[in-house]
Amino acid sequence: MSAISLAIPGGIGAVLAALMFALLKGDRRSTVDTAVHAALAMVAALFIGFLAARAIDNPGSFVEILVGGLLSGVLYSLVALGFVLIFKASGVFNYAQGAMVLVAGLALVRSLDFLTGHGIATIVAVPLAIIFSGAVMALCAFVIEKWVLRPLLNQDGLTLFMATIGATFALEGVAQLIFGSDVYPLKLFPIDPMIVFESVFPGGILINKLDVWGAVIAGVLVVTLALFFQYTKTGRALRAVADDHAAAQSVGIPISWIWFIVWLVAGLVALVAATVWGTKLGVQFSITFLALKALPVLIIGGFTSVPGAIVGGLIVGAGEKLAELYLGELIGGGIEYWFAYVLALAVLLVRPQGLFGEKIIERI
Repeated sequence: MSAISLAIPGGIGAVLAALMFALLKGDRRSTVDTAVHAALAMVAALFIGFLAARAIDNPGSFVEILVGGLLSGVLYSLVALGFVLIFKASGVFNYAQGAMVLVAGLALVRSLDFLTGHGIATIVAVPLAIIFSGAVMALCAFVIEKWVLRPLLNQDGLTLFMATIGATFALEGVAQLIFGSDVYPLKLFPIDPMIVFESVFPGGILINKLDVWGAVIAGVLVVTLALFFQYTKTGRALRAVADDHAAAQSVGIPISWIWFIVWLVAGLVALVAATVWGTKLGVQFSITFLALKALPVLIIGGFTSVPGAIVGGLIVGAGEKLAELYLGELIGGGIEYWFAYVLALAVLLVRPQGLFGEKIIERI
């Protein structure tokens, strides 16, 4: 290997690591923080340099894995968005978001099967099934707000978090009791692969059409939610409730209505996630475990940032795919199952609020 092929990746890694170390200057409070940041910057430099060397050696393969990882990360972000909405508006980590994806998916696929089974054309059945699923999620939001959250108004976050755990088991049980517990295939989007950039890379880049659809949907969702929170009266009220329930209530903001709205929006986001993940995996009970995959995305991007959920998903998706391919041959396979959690732990060490999260300062 030539000196140039070693110098370029090493330089890229060193520059990016130095930039990261400089950007984290405001988060350092002691020499221990400085030492931790320096150590993580060195690890990041080695990893980035290693990836840069592989990219130079075989750019086509690297770009294919990178694009595939980024598109997979967007699918994680679809689930993470629901968590962000609830936390941003109520300060509660909603453990039930994975169960909400399951409920939305089951309502959608079972109603779609019922309609098509009675001779209704698919082009008509799909909108009707989506409307029915949206109504189911509205009912879930109403029940959770009225009988779970309203009695716990002004309670601490831990109490509300425990309540969402109970809501998780209730949603899972009732959904499977009503709609069934089998694996139900859902085909709303094309899932066949396609080859792009054939003129740029030998053999082209292989990507899945479903992943592209997921990226487009996530982009539309982020723009819509950002505009909703920033420019609508309801969105501003949601942010006020997140800052202080009692203060928001004292100025006339109806807490119960706001919580219903935010859970409804999170339910509709869960429905969107269910359409994509249901097409990818089939609607089944294990889809609830997507909540665990969304956790490192939230930690990295920040619990209060809608764009952070997308960026965190991109980092997790690309990182785990690249690590599995290039580090797997050195330290063994299965890296993609734990890489995201290690990355999240590293972010917690240097920036606990996440890359885009709001730093919370409380008066003691």
